[in-house]
Amino acid sequence: MHSCNPPGVLAAGPEDIFWVESEPNRTATECDKAEFTINELASEFALTHRALRFYESRGLLAPRRDGRRRFFSRADRRRLALILKGKKLGFTLTEISEMVEAEAGRATQHGLKLTAEKCEEQIKHFERQIVEAGEALQELRRIHTLFTRQMGG
Repeated sequence: MHSCNPPGVLAAGPEDIFWVESEPNRTATECDKAEFTINELASEFALTHRALRFYESRGLLAPRRDGRRRFFSRADRRRLALILKGKKLGFTLTEISEMVEAEAGRATQHGLKLTAEKCEEQIKHFERQIVEAGEALQELRRIHTLFTRQMGG
């Protein structure tokens, strides 16, 4: 995870919503930083400046501005980690926005219900993918065995 919380846990909000993560621990110096430049976040999360500006335009990040320069807070950094995890799990930016609101304790009951339903959908989707991958592996092993036998090995 890209934050300075205890290893493996993203900060729980008032709704006790948290995402378990497994990323390298950050150093004390990184944890003590109050702000991050666009270059630092882009580098850390392997994103373009354009992507960070896009998330800002969607209201998902709210950096402090000093002229043309942007300074992202620790909260922005945590939200960015949530955004990227949500994308990786197949959520839309609208759904991710609801999750960000939930993490901040500002989710509506309707938003929580929709997000929970979407989580169920994604669980089923990934479970189907696991079954399909298992079937594909089984077929590939069968074909490999057939070719190996034909080669005399």
